[in-house]
Amino acid sequence: MKIRKAVIPVAGFGTRSLPVTKSVPKPLLPIIDTPTIQYIVEEIVDAGIETVVLVTGRDKGAIQDYFDRAPELEAALKAQNKTDLLKQITDLARKAEIVAVRQKEALGLGHAVLCARNVVGQEPFAVLLGDEIFDSAPSCIHQLADVASARQAPVIAVMRVSPEQTRAYGIVSASAVEPRLYHVTNLVEKPGPASAPSDLAIMGRYVLPPEIFPILQATRPGAGGEIQLTDALRTLAGQRTLYGYEFTGDRYDTSDMASLVQATVAFALKRPGLAERVREYLRTLKL
Repeated sequence: MKIRKAVIPVAGFGTRSLPVTKSVPKPLLPIIDTPTIQYIVEEIVDAGIETVVLVTGRDKGAIQDYFDRAPELEAALKAQNKTDLLKQITDLARKAEIVAVRQKEALGLGHAVLCARNVVGQEPFAVLLGDEIFDSAPSCIHQLADVASARQAPVIAVMRVSPEQTRAYGIVSASAVEPRLYHVTNLVEKPGPASAPSDLAIMGRYVLPPEIFPILQATRPGAGGEIQLTDALRTLAGQRTLYGYEFTGDRYDTSDMASLVQATVAFALKRPGLAERVREYLRTLKL
């Protein structure tokens, strides 16, 4: 199962990140000096995926612009002999083919994925949520693509959560197949602790077959009055084998301010020239 295309829904308002997202699209919020959307595209490139489909909305043109060439800036950097910076921004434009489609109404994640149907066509594809970044090697979507290829089946990323957290995620009912791999038989959108079928929560990474599109087309609005991808996946799981994979690595939700700070610190501690200064500052804090 070769995955050539990846869909990133980026049309949301970013209400959990206000006030900055009033004028700055949430996917451009930085971890240090790198927008979260770049980390996601780099994850896609790590998996050997060639085309990135951005599902955008109104006032999101800056996201597309970020991955475009900037001749004036490139010329200025070249004139100043800032070769490292010049390489960074020119390499960025070459990482993958970027295609954008418009989600004209905010009808939910399932609807956003459906908007990419004409670009994806009749082939398996990846979906990566734009407000979640993963720090792992190989990348999370690479791990899922490997499972999908080995099993010739769709697969979603899962992670164990506490009972108090189940109401924030889609939760799966599943049986273990092998270490970290589960056969998913049911999915429930944001159940309370008493009704959650397990502690395995769906994270924002998926490898899906093209059959998901007609299912999404027929899916009625669910939780929040939106077309939920989780509901469509439940139907898919009744038609063919669906796997959940407990990925290795760290995951950060950039819409949650505490998680965004954690990601910033974690990535800073890995960067040469910055790590020691940050580590020294952390030692001075009275925690």
